[in-house]
Amino acid sequence: MTPDLAVAPARPVPGGPGAGKGAAFAFSLPARLEAVRPPEARGLARDGVRLMAAHRGEDRIEHARFRDLPELLAPGDLLVVNTSATLPAAIPARRPGGAGLVLHFATRAPGRPGDSWWVLETRRPDGGEQPLGSGGPGVGERLALAGGARVEIVAPYAPGGRLWLARVASEVPVVDLLAAYGRPIRYGYVTGDWPLEAYQTVFARTPGSAEMPSAGRPFTPALLARLAARGVAVAPVLLHTGVSSPGRGEPPYPEYFRLPASTAARVNAVRAAGGRVLAVGTTVVRALESMAAPDGGLGPGEGWTDLVITPERGLRAVDGLISGWHEPQASHLSLLEAAAGAPLLERCYRAALTEGYLWHEFGDSHLILP
Repeated sequence: MTPDLAVAPARPVPGGPGAGKGAAFAFSLPARLEAVRPPEARGLARDGVRLMAAHRGEDRIEHARFRDLPELLAPGDLLVVNTSATLPAAIPARRPGGAGLVLHFATRAPGRPGDSWWVLETRRPDGGEQPLGSGGPGVGERLALAGGARVEIVAPYAPGGRLWLARVASEVPVVDLLAAYGRPIRYGYVTGDWPLEAYQTVFARTPGSAEMPSAGRPFTPALLARLAARGVAVAPVLLHTGVSSPGRGEPPYPEYFRLPASTAARVNAVRAAGGRVLAVGTTVVRALESMAAPDGGLGPGEGWTDLVITPERGLRAVDGLISGWHEPQASHLSLLEAAAGAPLLERCYRAALTEGYLWHEFGDSHLILP
């Protein structure tokens, strides 16, 4: 049976420097292909999830398990990983009349000092979406949180109609407030309340991501040891991920990143030696490419990036990447097209639908090699 997938006509990708045109992959995602619980709850090890490897230069696809990654890479390859740790970023709140809702703390507000200014998403108590103008909180409303904290809704934030700029009044840092009273953000396709550890990667060091940098989830200490024995190196970057973009084509909003000097130097050295730089996740691609010169050279840096990767802009410092499977017409598909090319990417998604690969943060993986 042929999956319901087609490449729609190219259309603009909205927002952000580097925005341009890219193929919008229109397909239907069957509910049976949504990973509803962690692989460990399905009887698999973290590195036991499926892995599709797409070889752009050879124009071929192969099917494997994530634990086979060392055999798919070459000595001298460099994996760049995201060391951001996931916050328990969903916290209950009360409106002045007593009605309940859930706040998703997406990110600190760019350009605002201190710990008081945040970008938030409001959700119904059942976790459903609550876009602006749908009966949810409005500008000027004050919400009560556990621990005596309060949130004031100040203004809409970014296009898409789902995010707010808010001011938080709390006697403790917001990260500590969330640690005490929050839980991991969980969407409707997930069954069960899984602990925060289920949403952390082996690389997690610095708390700050609203949602897990999930491309790194299948890695284990044993797998990293095998990669090192293979001659594959690992280097860190930091990018704190925000909340998912459910709107089709909605670009990612600014996210904080830090690219260490040591990692920039390692990337430059690997490229100079003819090795391959492979990003573990679209977050890593965004961090590296935000500091990449037109010739691919990297320097260290930190700040807020609103870069949107398109096929026209292309990849400069990154040769390939590991990713999960993205939802229909998600903006990240444009980034993947820059790495794989439209024909191969379409074949990958068609094969993923046909072969029963699983989507979302607890799902299967996709490796794109040059």
